[in-house]
Amino acid sequence: MPIKSRIRTVPDYPKKGIMFRDITTLIKDPVGFRLVIDNLTQRYITGSVEFDTIVGIESRGFIIGGALAYTLGKGFIPIRKKGKLPADTIKHEYELEYGTDVIEIHKDALKKGEKVLLVDDLLATGGTALASAALIEKLGATVAEMAFIVDLPDIGGHKKLSDKGYSVFALTEFEGD
Repeated sequence: MPIKSRIRTVPDYPKKGIMFRDITTLIKDPVGFRLVIDNLTQRYITGSVEFDTIVGIESRGFIIGGALAYTLGKGFIPIRKKGKLPADTIKHEYELEYGTDVIEIHKDALKKGEKVLLVDDLLATGGTALASAALIEKLGATVAEMAFIVDLPDIGGHKKLSDKGYSVFALTEFEGD
Protein backbone atom coordinates (compact mmCIF):
# COMPACT_ATOMS: atom_id res chain seq x y z
CA MET A 1 0.00 0.00 0.00
CA PRO A 2 1.62 3.30 -1.10
CA ILE A 3 2.11 6.48 0.93
CA LYS A 4 -0.87 8.35 -0.55
CA SER A 5 -3.36 5.67 0.48
CA ARG A 6 -2.26 6.01 4.12
CA ILE A 7 -3.15 9.72 4.29
CA ARG A 8 -6.58 10.50 5.70
CA THR A 9 -8.72 13.15 4.02
CA VAL A 10 -10.91 15.17 6.38
CA PRO A 11 -13.64 17.08 4.48
CA ASP A 12 -14.58 20.62 5.53
CA TYR A 13 -11.63 21.11 7.90
CA PRO A 14 -10.66 23.70 9.07
CA LYS A 15 -13.52 25.27 7.12
CA LYS A 16 -16.21 24.25 4.64
CA GLY A 17 -14.87 23.34 1.22
CA ILE A 18 -11.38 22.37 2.40
CA MET A 19 -10.21 18.77 1.97
CA PHE A 20 -7.62 18.50 4.78
CA ARG A 21 -4.82 15.98 4.11
CA ASP A 22 -4.01 14.49 7.51
CA ILE A 23 -0.61 12.77 7.67
CA THR A 24 -1.13 11.53 11.24
CA THR A 25 -2.62 8.32 9.84
CA LEU A 26 0.50 7.91 7.67
CA ILE A 27 3.04 8.41 10.44
CA LYS A 28 1.18 6.32 13.05
CA ASP A 29 1.49 3.38 10.65
CA PRO A 30 5.02 1.98 11.15
CA VAL A 31 5.20 0.82 7.53
CA GLY A 32 3.91 4.18 6.27
CA PHE A 33 6.37 6.14 8.39
CA ARG A 34 9.21 3.89 7.25
CA LEU A 35 8.17 4.38 3.60
CA VAL A 36 8.37 8.16 4.02
CA ILE A 37 11.78 8.15 5.70
CA ASP A 38 13.22 5.41 3.47
CA ASN A 39 12.08 7.15 0.27
CA LEU A 40 13.49 10.51 1.37
CA THR A 41 16.70 8.87 2.59
CA GLN A 42 17.17 7.15 -0.78
CA ARG A 43 16.70 10.46 -2.58
CA TYR A 44 19.24 12.34 -0.48
CA ILE A 45 21.83 9.66 0.37
CA THR A 46 22.97 9.66 -3.26
CA GLY A 47 24.39 13.16 -2.89
CA SER A 48 22.53 14.44 -5.97
CA VAL A 49 21.31 17.31 -3.77
CA GLU A 50 24.20 18.68 -1.73
CA PHE A 51 23.37 20.07 1.72
CA ASP A 52 24.95 20.43 5.13
CA THR A 53 21.98 20.34 7.48
CA ILE A 54 18.23 19.78 7.66
CA VAL A 55 15.81 22.49 8.74
CA GLY A 56 12.29 21.44 9.73
CA ILE A 57 9.23 23.67 9.94
CA GLU A 58 7.06 23.45 13.06
CA SER A 59 5.54 21.09 13.82
CA ARG A 60 5.17 18.13 11.49
CA GLY A 61 8.40 19.07 9.72
CA PHE A 62 10.13 18.17 13.00
CA ILE A 63 8.91 14.58 12.82
CA ILE A 64 10.07 14.01 9.26
CA GLY A 65 13.17 16.20 9.46
CA GLY A 66 14.41 14.68 12.71
CA ALA A 67 14.12 11.12 11.44
CA LEU A 68 15.70 12.05 8.11
CA ALA A 69 18.58 13.87 9.83
CA TYR A 70 19.24 10.68 11.81
CA THR A 71 19.26 8.39 8.75
CA LEU A 72 21.49 10.77 6.77
CA GLY A 73 23.87 11.62 9.63
CA LYS A 74 23.04 15.33 9.43
CA GLY A 75 22.17 17.91 12.06
CA PHE A 76 18.62 19.17 12.54
CA ILE A 77 17.49 22.77 13.09
CA PRO A 78 13.93 23.79 13.98
CA ILE A 79 12.01 26.78 12.66
CA ARG A 80 9.41 27.57 15.29
CA LYS A 81 6.45 29.79 15.93
CA LYS A 82 7.15 33.07 17.73
CA GLY A 83 8.29 32.80 21.34
CA LYS A 84 9.15 29.07 21.35
CA LEU A 85 12.95 29.23 20.99
CA PRO A 86 15.00 30.02 24.12
CA ALA A 87 18.04 31.89 22.76
CA ASP A 88 18.42 34.95 20.49
CA THR A 89 16.34 34.62 17.33
CA ILE A 90 15.57 36.33 14.08
CA LYS A 91 11.95 36.60 13.02
CA HIS A 92 10.02 36.70 9.79
CA GLU A 93 6.42 37.87 9.56
CA TYR A 94 4.37 36.57 6.66
CA GLU A 95 0.84 36.72 5.31
CA LEU A 96 -1.73 34.04 5.97
CA GLU A 97 -5.11 33.72 4.31
CA TYR A 98 -6.59 35.80 7.16
CA GLY A 99 -3.92 37.84 8.94
CA THR A 100 -0.23 37.27 9.59
CA ASP A 101 2.04 34.89 11.47
CA VAL A 102 5.63 35.01 12.71
CA ILE A 103 8.26 32.27 12.64
CA GLU A 104 11.73 32.29 14.18
CA ILE A 105 15.11 30.60 14.03
CA HIS A 106 18.07 30.91 16.40
CA LYS A 107 20.54 33.57 15.24
CA ASP A 108 23.40 31.07 15.55
CA ALA A 109 21.59 28.15 13.87
CA LEU A 110 23.26 28.44 10.47
CA LYS A 111 26.58 29.66 9.15
CA LYS A 112 27.05 31.84 6.09
CA GLY A 113 27.30 29.64 2.99
CA GLU A 114 25.70 26.60 4.62
CA LYS A 115 23.36 24.60 2.38
CA VAL A 116 20.02 23.51 3.80
CA LEU A 117 17.40 20.88 3.05
CA LEU A 118 14.10 22.44 4.18
CA VAL A 119 11.51 19.86 5.25
CA ASP A 120 7.78 20.01 6.01
CA ASP A 121 4.81 17.69 5.72
CA LEU A 122 2.63 19.47 3.18
CA LEU A 123 2.95 22.12 0.47
CA ALA A 124 -0.21 24.15 -0.14
CA THR A 125 0.16 27.91 -0.75
CA GLY A 126 3.91 27.91 -0.10
CA GLY A 127 3.71 30.82 2.34
CA THR A 128 5.34 29.11 5.30
CA ALA A 129 8.04 27.58 3.09
CA LEU A 130 8.84 31.00 1.58
CA ALA A 131 8.96 32.58 5.04
CA SER A 132 11.27 29.78 6.24
CA ALA A 133 13.53 30.24 3.21
CA ALA A 134 13.68 33.99 4.00
CA LEU A 135 14.90 33.19 7.54
CA ILE A 136 17.52 30.77 6.23
CA GLU A 137 18.75 33.35 3.72
CA LYS A 138 18.84 36.15 6.36
CA LEU A 139 21.46 34.03 8.14
CA GLY A 140 23.52 33.78 4.92
CA ALA A 141 22.66 30.15 4.17
CA THR A 142 20.97 28.80 1.04
CA VAL A 143 18.13 26.37 0.43
CA ALA A 144 19.42 23.43 -1.60
CA GLU A 145 15.94 21.90 -1.87
CA MET A 146 12.54 21.89 -0.20
CA ALA A 147 11.09 18.45 0.55
CA PHE A 148 7.49 17.61 1.43
CA ILE A 149 5.46 14.46 1.90
CA VAL A 150 2.41 15.92 0.13
CA ASP A 151 2.07 18.56 -2.59
CA LEU A 152 -1.30 20.14 -3.38
CA PRO A 153 -0.39 21.53 -6.83
CA ASP A 154 -3.83 23.02 -7.52
CA ILE A 155 -3.31 25.49 -4.64
CA GLY A 156 -0.22 26.92 -6.34
CA GLY A 157 2.55 26.64 -3.76
CA HIS A 158 4.80 24.43 -5.89
CA LYS A 159 4.61 26.87 -8.79
CA LYS A 160 5.20 29.85 -6.49
CA LEU A 161 8.32 28.24 -4.99
CA SER A 162 9.63 27.07 -8.38
CA ASP A 163 9.06 30.52 -9.87
CA LYS A 164 11.26 31.95 -7.07
CA GLY A 165 14.02 29.53 -8.08
CA TYR A 166 13.63 26.89 -5.37
CA SER A 167 13.99 23.19 -6.10
CA VAL A 168 10.90 21.41 -4.74
CA PHE A 169 10.34 17.69 -4.15
CA ALA A 170 7.28 15.85 -2.83
CA LEU A 171 6.69 12.15 -2.30
CA THR A 172 3.04 12.33 -3.42
CA GLU A 173 0.39 14.81 -4.51
CA PHE A 174 -3.35 15.29 -4.38
CA GLU A 175 -4.70 17.06 -7.45
CA GLY A 176 -8.19 18.42 -7.82
CA ASP A 177 -9.75 16.35 -5.07
